[in-house]
Amino acid sequence: MPAPISERKLANAIRVLSFDAVQKANSGHPGAPMGMADIAEVLWRKFLKHNPADPQWHNRDRFVLSNGHGSMLIYSLLHLTGYDVSVDDLKGFRQLHSKTPGHPELGYTPGIETTTGPLGQGIANAVGFAIAEKTLAAQFNRDGHKIVDHHTYAFLGDGCLMEGISHEVCSLAGTLGLGKLVFFYDDNGISIDGNVEGWFTDDTQARFEAYGWQVIKVDGHDTDEITQATEQAIAETTKPSLIICKTTIGAGSPNKQGLAASHGAPLGDDEIVLTRDALSWKHAPFELDDEIYEAWDAKAKGDVQQKNWDADFEAYKKAYPELAAELLRRLNGDLPAEFDKQAQEYIQQTQEAGGDVASRKASQNAINTLQPLLPELLGGSADLAGSNLTLFKDAKGIEKDADGNYIYYGVREFGMTAIANGIALHGGFIPYVATFLMFMEYARNAVRMGALMKQRIIHVYTHDSIGLGEDGPTHQPVEQLTSLRTTPNLRTWRPCDATESASAWVEAIKSENNPSALIFSRQSLPHQARDAEQVANITKGGYVLAKEQSELQAIIIATGSEVGLAMQAYETLSANGVGVRVVSMPCAEIFMEQDASYREAVLPANIRARVAVEAAHVDYWYKFVGLDGKVIGMTTYGESAPAEELYKEFGITTDAVVDAVNSLV
Repeated sequence: MPAPISERKLANAIRVLSFDAVQKANSGHPGAPMGMADIAEVLWRKFLKHNPADPQWHNRDRFVLSNGHGSMLIYSLLHLTGYDVSVDDLKGFRQLHSKTPGHPELGYTPGIETTTGPLGQGIANAVGFAIAEKTLAAQFNRDGHKIVDHHTYAFLGDGCLMEGISHEVCSLAGTLGLGKLVFFYDDNGISIDGNVEGWFTDDTQARFEAYGWQVIKVDGHDTDEITQATEQAIAETTKPSLIICKTTIGAGSPNKQGLAASHGAPLGDDEIVLTRDALSWKHAPFELDDEIYEAWDAKAKGDVQQKNWDADFEAYKKAYPELAAELLRRLNGDLPAEFDKQAQEYIQQTQEAGGDVASRKASQNAINTLQPLLPELLGGSADLAGSNLTLFKDAKGIEKDADGNYIYYGVREFGMTAIANGIALHGGFIPYVATFLMFMEYARNAVRMGALMKQRIIHVYTHDSIGLGEDGPTHQPVEQLTSLRTTPNLRTWRPCDATESASAWVEAIKSENNPSALIFSRQSLPHQARDAEQVANITKGGYVLAKEQSELQAIIIATGSEVGLAMQAYETLSANGVGVRVVSMPCAEIFMEQDASYREAVLPANIRARVAVEAAHVDYWYKFVGLDGKVIGMTTYGESAPAEELYKEFGITTDAVVDAVNSLV
């Protein structure tokens, strides 16, 4: 009987596949996969609960490679354990339309849980996974039925810990006592610029212990130590765990291990020959022994794990049929069968009720109405719940030892948003997060990542313009709406009253493959009269709110608080015989998705006299009014003063709209 294959040889399979793929692509990062190979071998072969034949199995453990530049590590693991990632896929590393892009990307490769690359956001996503698991378990598990029961593991490097987001999310993870969250820190002391001792000398152990984490230190190349540490981490159920693994970057490369030279560049043909000799690796590139594949293959083990869970779920379904059906609905991302009907009734009731209201208050009214219909709505605010008005009637904060349905994120805009990405990715929840529109800037890259991954996340941004008043230009957004509107996949809503606010919420909830940004005012906004067709057309992103009273000569386009100005200008112009219409455009992106005939009906091409008005940067609107049209808005930062004075100061007034239209007709 042949001797069992050594763990080191199994880890070396990761090393050689990684440096071979990087070399073939002539691009990539071989150092991290080579340095973390021993850690990966222990976690993936001994502990990770997953099924390569069904990468979306609900109760799988989640694995996140936060140091995503080392993507060949996870591609090698997926290939070796039996996912649909072939040798040819590895050979196509970093090539167009391959399953193995330069950083792990959701949707390209089976087994990838989240898109990583911008350092630190992967661990934030992992915190989101862990929050979702803990909260879903509290809502659905019953005595004798642990249906939601999995761990979240993440690999991270020095760069992840240097990024400020790591403080935001790891601090919160400790406060919430996320005991099923386990991080493996690749402590190799090297980043792109060289030895990190010149710029990163934090006491990482003390830092995480201060957060409330369990911290364990190991030799990252000693499989026994890694195994024992992982067992210890799993045994600790009241604290997240950080396993600090002292490693050598590029381990196995005679001349480049331990050096920045192995971080972000191929080893080179000559060094690969030497590395193969040092590892006693006799095979040609991308060739492995059958015994290596047999030792790595996780399909049989994963099949047993999933079938055991299936049997447990069948017992759960018999004991709690309604809970089981509800859990599956939520995990599958489906909305309740009656939701659309109930939502449309609510929108119509809002229109009939009328009344002037700040759109942030209208947003809270929508949440209070929709949350009982959708228990999967999991909200939170970055320490501004009283200003964002994100708390709903039965909101209960998630705490370390208590169930809840609302997250008090604290002043952590970036961390909050990246955590919400992880919650959405986990399944079972539709997360919404909130802050002032100005402070979207702190969260900007996480907003982009959610859009890149096409996740259903709802960003609530209040205090949307100079209309917030006395706080001044530090708090008054100007360019942020343009930034959001030009983000692919993201839908940005700026409603003008309670009806549009309700519609925006409903459409955001229904947008399964798009995140949404809902932009709300601090100040009260006037209710607008609409017929049933106009109410229905809100969902088209732009529609005729006020029709011309004589032959059409000019069009005013407005959003949010400026729709009220546009309507006042409409009354003046119409009384003076000008044929003008008002187009409310709460979501320009959705309007541009409509068919050409609808867009032409709203904005006839032959009407060149167009004026757009919005208390935001003017440049965005020239795509709708043309270079010959006029835009009334902001070209500078704001000032500290009451809102009414500021609108006059910056020329965003009814008179300005009237004058602009008259100058064009």
